[in-house]
Amino acid sequence: MSPLLPPAVPAHEPPAAPVDDGALRRRLRRLDPESKVRLLTGATLWSLPGEPRLGLHPVVMSDGPQGVRGTGEEPGATGLLAPAPSAVAATWDPARAERLGRLFAAEALRKGVHVVLAPLANLQRTPVAGRHFEYFSEDPLLTGTLAAAVVRGLQGGGVAACLKHYVANDSETDRTRYRSRIDERTLREVYLAPFEQVVDEAGPWSVMAAYSGVDDGTESAPMSEHRRLLRGVLKEEWGFDGPVVSDWAATRSTVASALGGLDLVMPGPGGPWGAALAAAVRAGEVPEDLVDDKVVRLLRLARNTGRLGEPWEPGAPPPPPRRGPVPPAGGPTEADHALLRETAAHGTVLLRDDPGLLPLDPAGLTAVALIGPNAVSPYLQGGGSAFVPAARTVSFADGLRAALPGSTRLTVHRGGDSGRHAPFVSAALLTDPDGSGPGVRADHLDAAGERLGGEVRATGDWGCYRDFPPGTRRVVLRTVLTLGEAGTHRLEFGCAGRFRVEVDGETVFRGDDDRGVGLVLDSSHHHPGTHGVDLAVGGSGPRRVTVTADLTVVDADGYGRFVTAHLRHRPPGHDPEAETAEAVAAARRADVAVVVVGTDEETESEGWDRTGLELTGSQNELVRRVAAANPRTVVVVNAGAPVLLPWAREVPALLWAWLPGQEAGHALADVLLGRTEPAGRLPWTLPARAADVPVPDALPDDGVVAYREGVHIGYRAWDRAGTAPAFPFGHGLGWTTWAYESATAAPAPPDGPGGFRVAVDLSNTGPREGREVVQVYLEAPPGGPPRPVRALAGFTAVRAAAGARVRTVVDVPERAFRTWDPDRGRWWTPPGRYRLRIGRSSRDLRLSVDVVLGDGRPPTG
Repeated sequence: MSPLLPPAVPAHEPPAAPVDDGALRRRLRRLDPESKVRLLTGATLWSLPGEPRLGLHPVVMSDGPQGVRGTGEEPGATGLLAPAPSAVAATWDPARAERLGRLFAAEALRKGVHVVLAPLANLQRTPVAGRHFEYFSEDPLLTGTLAAAVVRGLQGGGVAACLKHYVANDSETDRTRYRSRIDERTLREVYLAPFEQVVDEAGPWSVMAAYSGVDDGTESAPMSEHRRLLRGVLKEEWGFDGPVVSDWAATRSTVASALGGLDLVMPGPGGPWGAALAAAVRAGEVPEDLVDDKVVRLLRLARNTGRLGEPWEPGAPPPPPRRGPVPPAGGPTEADHALLRETAAHGTVLLRDDPGLLPLDPAGLTAVALIGPNAVSPYLQGGGSAFVPAARTVSFADGLRAALPGSTRLTVHRGGDSGRHAPFVSAALLTDPDGSGPGVRADHLDAAGERLGGEVRATGDWGCYRDFPPGTRRVVLRTVLTLGEAGTHRLEFGCAGRFRVEVDGETVFRGDDDRGVGLVLDSSHHHPGTHGVDLAVGGSGPRRVTVTADLTVVDADGYGRFVTAHLRHRPPGHDPEAETAEAVAAARRADVAVVVVGTDEETESEGWDRTGLELTGSQNELVRRVAAANPRTVVVVNAGAPVLLPWAREVPALLWAWLPGQEAGHALADVLLGRTEPAGRLPWTLPARAADVPVPDALPDDGVVAYREGVHIGYRAWDRAGTAPAFPFGHGLGWTTWAYESATAAPAPPDGPGGFRVAVDLSNTGPREGREVVQVYLEAPPGGPPRPVRALAGFTAVRAAAGARVRTVVDVPERAFRTWDPDRGRWWTPPGRYRLRIGRSSRDLRLSVDVVLGDGRPPTG
């Protein structure tokens, strides 16, 4: 049995006497235009300015899709690391997503954060998208339902959600410049749909405009300037009353963005508003009442988060804000860790279990072989803004050791290196050239080359190094490597910006990239390109090699000043075949082999898109050889986005474990040993071949990403093409089997969202208690506008004991039947006979029921 969920976080109570909008507007009379404009640009990288005359206290923001990182002002600060959003989506459980939102709210309050930049409501249009793991699903309804739940959880805890990235920001390549060209119907029915659902159902207190732009056939503009979509659709049509926040360093205009509907420019200080926007107001280019509207939206955000109080005199001590959310006492609790553990386990998808190998009986295990590159180095979270320094992490090996009986022998074998780069150089090889101790020396130099200070660190990882004084123009890294092993050593250097790398006084690598903040926006400051040097070491003794990296400080505007340098080393004698052979031998000796393959920080990250879907290195060969050596082999995929599994039908058991967060090892052990059912269902389609992928990439062509597939995204495209994927959208086995017996449909109650209520009778026909996700797909009648073959229209989950028969109800709202009429600019519902298909996935449909719409009813307007 699964452990009980921890108790819910108490809901945030709004202030006893909230300030109404009329009072907010009256307060604005105290400010001149320059003072109002000052409030609309960040004061720092993460905070907004305060204003005593308005009673406005600074509002602090933080990244947050997989946890709440905080502002970085507290050295060494850590936090709870949740499973990635795609893993949360695999639970198909809005109540669990809401609980995670409450957990994020508590974390935010502990860290002094008032706005969490999450959730993401973008869609998984292509499996190679770099931020695929940060998105919930390829389906608009599943995405909108789970995103709305996270928003309710966050804001129920008194912390604002910032729904992002509005809209059609579904790939990373050239993300700050491309335009998504989408016809209006596709935009409305697919890409705007989850945002509209979240605004309607959860009322987010802020929304973030995307880096990219949209060409909807009427207006083509960057999203920070897109008047039709920001002011017309989001604010006027949907009634969103909070501020629209720019993505960080995304705003590139003054008047166009101000008129377009942007309300807050981040980060700050600086940027294109400030004095330029104040001048535009004085010149009549931007109406002052439009600026007033932006400030009122900011004040609503402050009011909702408890950051608005009574005005005070500038320079005087500020009074406390009005009663707002109270941070939890102490740090994260065991109940918090339990929620993350259970979410990771429940979201795990059992793709295949042909001989019924799972769950494993721990009493029958004397030896277990844990194998694979991700078994040794699990990938727990994606790169970029999702990154959270975890308070604790449980590796797959540690989780299994803690769960297996003490008499069971667990061995761990990498089986080969899957990384594209050499590992960071061992500290044992590094010597400070100016001292006798180990390490790399950093000298901080000003523009004249004078030394301002320095330090020594025993590491080859100098990524985003910022610990230098103001006035530093260059950071020069120096070290001596002692290479003792005979043979050819490989040194790799990765740097960002403008730099020069020397080995024994000879320049081997240099760069002159002066893009500044652009190095942050494409994540090359985290993952710089590398250059390799081969060095031969003879048998007569160690070779001492002097390495110098002269790095010009990168000025990244609101992101601050930094340098980046990676020093990597691969010694001679690296023998992948020997590693694989050792792993195969261990598998042969074990009662069961658990092979963990997947992606890593070089593969899935914000800032770039993947170039393919293949597993790196020799992971495919490793799986095949281990499975051949031991018929009791369980393969675990540790990845957030699809990868090709050419051996999927050749292995006995196959689990998809996602990017599982801090409790990875405990969650996997719970699943393998039968403590928690892997009740996950795929929130996207897993392709069998790269050639079958409907949208193989999203590379801009002359600055445009064309959404030619229209409304046929994800499984809808697979259904239209009639192509068989490796595993379909919605697939997942769990621990038991289910019989779908009957279904009926009746009009929904009049006080609900319209549509129909579908009652489904089903039985647990297997040997264990289990959870089933009942999925309802809509098939439109022939005639009318082209519709998808079928589209998810509703879902729910049911739990039943072995042998039990249960009834569940799935609501299919009226909006599931409607389509957008671009000629009339409105929604309407074509009359006719619709078929509702009920089953376990988009391809495993067991029941159907027909419903009729029409009979002279006017279209929905």
